Amino acid sequence: MLDIDANALARFAALSALFDPGTQRHLLDRGLAPGWRCLEVGAGGGSIARWLSERVGATGQIVATDVDTRFINGVGLKNLESLRHDITRDSIPGPPFDLVHARMILIHLPERDAVLRGLVGALKPGGWLVCEEFDAVSAEPDPNVSPGEILLRVHDAMRRLSTDRRVDGRYGRLLFGRLKDLGLTDLGAEGRMSMAQSGSQTATLLRASYELRRTAMIEAGYITDDEFDADIARMQATDFMMPSPILWSAWGRRR
Repeated sequence: MLDIDANALARFAALSALFDPGTQRHLLDRGLAPGWRCLEVGAGGGSIARWLSERVGATGQIVATDVDTRFINGVGLKNLESLRHDITRDSIPGPPFDLVHARMILIHLPERDAVLRGLVGALKPGGWLVCEEFDAVSAEPDPNVSPGEILLRVHDAMRRLSTDRRVDGRYGRLLFGRLKDLGLTDLGAEGRMSMAQSGSQTATLLRASYELRRTAMIEAGYITDDEFDADIARMQATDFMMPSPILWSAWGRRR
């Protein structure tokens, strides 16, 4: 079992390896340039915040927020401010931003739609919002379609726990429509997924997500200790394969 900090570091490293290149491409496609003021919501390990600080240069500013800022580590970056901040309760720091980015945070918030409206409100006219969220429902493992795919018991247990916690496992797919309803223009969306296999970054991310929720899933009666351990061992087998959730990236511009 991983300790809390080791688990967080494993998750952040896997997230960065899997998704940072695509995120960076989407942000660059929005015209990211020196001098921009950007908000990174739920900055996590800080990899995108640090990359943004390099792109906007000395004349730009990055505000990176999270409820836990220990891992953002912007030491030496004068244009990067890390701010402990609860996006569901605390006001968004002004002035308005050229770019607001959030990755894998809204699905976990029961107030997700209100938070999304707040992120739109934090943009200056012409500013861009880029949100990236999982859709864990539209492409579940199905051995009848792809022989060899496995739906782990621990994966089903995590899904049941997420439902209990009011996580919206489909929210990534809904993002495009939400941004359209909020009146943004120049809309677009793209989905990315991969096949998890033993030793892959996708498998590392999934395992870290399971470990994070291990105690809660067992206490809820959704899986036993032995079943959990058996599934973690199964993920290390050479024939293991399971499709990841879809990460939807959606973007739009404030009028």
